Formats: sequence, C-alpha cells, structure tokens
Amino acid sequence: MKRVTFSARTAAICAALALTGGAYAGTDTTTFNVTITLTSTCDIHTGPTTNMAFGSVASTATNVPATSTLTVNCTSLTPYTIALDNGLHGGAGPVRAMQGGSGTVGYQLYQDSAHSQVWGSTTGAGGNVYSGAGTGAAQPLTVYGLVASANSPAGNYTDTITATVSY
Repeated sequence: MKRVTFSARTAAICAALALTGGAYAGTDTTTFNVTITLTSTCDIHTGPTTNMAFGSVASTATNVPATSTLTVNCTSLTPYTIALDNGLHGGAGPVRAMQGGSGTVGYQLYQDSAHSQVWGSTTGAGGNVYSGAGTGAAQPLTVYGLVASANSPAGNYTDTITATVSY
C-alpha cells in the first residue's frame, strides 16, 4: 500500500510540475527615446608657428615676407569667418604697424601668398575676412605678412594681433 500511495503522490507532483513548467508569469515591454542636442562651436588658437617674425633686415629692405599659422576647429559644416584686428598700433588706414622706440614700421596681413587679398579686421560677412566651414577637425590657416618698406630708424618693433572667429 505504501508503494501505491508513493506512486500516486509522485504522479501528482510530476503532473503539477508539467503544468507549471510551460506556464509563464507574463511579460511586458516599453520603449524610450534617446536624444542629444548638439550646438555649433568653434575655437581658434595659434598652432606651433604662432609668431610672425620678419627677421632682422636692413632699414632699406622692401617687400619683406613672413607667415604665421592659426588653427580653427569648428563643428562639422558650421560656417565661420575669421577677422584679424589692426593690432595695438594700427590705425584706421589700410596698413597695420609695429611700434619701436623711435617710430613705426608698417605691414599688412593677407589671406594669400600673392599678397593680393588683405585679411580684414571686421568680423562677420563682407569685412574681407577669411570664410570657411568647419570639418570637426583642426584646420590650419596660414597668415601671410608683408612689410612693404622697412624705412624706419634701427631698432626692435612689435605689434600684437587679435584673431576672432565668428560662427
């Protein structure tokens, strides 16, 4: 009799397990959005060739060239302009100036090596400034300088230019 009771009990447990083994408690799903808002940005800094040095030349020298490099990094496809101010000693005229103890030496900054396109000092469009579009990577830009005439008293002359990126 014990054997029969044990077998009936085992059969009942197996039947109960078989019924619950295939049953699920239930599931449910939901969705959610993932978002980001990217804003355009630009930064400008000078690269390894920061200073424009015309070198040591005779006061009778003419058409003395020099270059410098700026680096701009703007968000991909962001339009931008870069203006170079007239420096600490430049006036309203078309020439910038380096100042020394006894006077000034005029010079100009250009966007091209032929010295035909002056690099303007007014930010935004229409100011003869450099225009470009961001790539998302650093973009080096060469600034071309030219001293048309070094006819000034002997000495050391300096100026400081501020570059401004507008985007």
